[in-house]
Amino acid sequence: MVLTTPESQAGAAGLAAILERPQEAALAFDFDGVLSPIVDDPGLSRPYPGVVAALGRLAELAGSVSIITGRPVADVLRLGDLGELAALEHFSIFGLYGMQRWDWATRSVLSEPVPAGVGAARAELPALIERAGERGVTVEDKAMSVAVHTRRADEPRRAFAALEAPLRELADRHGLSLEPGRMVLELRPPGVDKGHALEAIVARHAARAVAYFGDDLGDLAAFAAVDRLRATGLAGLKVCSGSDEVPQLAARADLIVDGPPGVLEFVEALNERLK
Repeated sequence: MVLTTPESQAGAAGLAAILERPQEAALAFDFDGVLSPIVDDPGLSRPYPGVVAALGRLAELAGSVSIITGRPVADVLRLGDLGELAALEHFSIFGLYGMQRWDWATRSVLSEPVPAGVGAARAELPALIERAGERGVTVEDKAMSVAVHTRRADEPRRAFAALEAPLRELADRHGLSLEPGRMVLELRPPGVDKGHALEAIVARHAARAVAYFGDDLGDLAAFAAVDRLRATGLAGLKVCSGSDEVPQLAARADLIVDGPPGVLEFVEALNERLK
């Protein structure tokens, strides 16, 4: 299996550093759209066949392997069928953009306090969505944040556009941030993003090389973190799990792969080289 070389010079240097010193590398992956295909109902998401086993092999070869997701940790554990992977010392899950963390040693979820603004905004959402008149819009309660999905609406893009402004006003009123994604608008506490979670992982493991695999607008913060870490002397690699829905992320990537199947192919090729 051939390991694809990134087109950018910085990305090629990042991959080379991972291959040369895997025990000093931190590799992190989004869940939806990267490890699992995007589906209309988030509750039906499942990892792409073979990807969990591939991550398990990678976690035995690299310094650390992590999942950084907007989902609660409990969702990833329930949907991901992680098995023994969740018990590996070098594997971690950061949920809700880092507000939750899976602790392998105690088999428990460590969580930050729930901001009061989340509950207040959640209570106003049903009336706000009803006023918008967009049928099929669904709300996902993530405890520490709340997400409004338009993918199952009669006209997903129209619903997204119609709801963005009122949801932003709602978020501002309750001290929250509105984060757009792939047919989803999420209200969450400000100053929380995948970039900060990635930097925390790098610091925790004293990594000298980092790679991040993303597919959505929420992953732009992680790509930005890779750029910041590069500026400090770390080697970095940014991989986009290709999607026509998010050209902004593809434009920032060192390497674009063909969705979850492409992620699996890259990880398997990386495992072969590291062995």
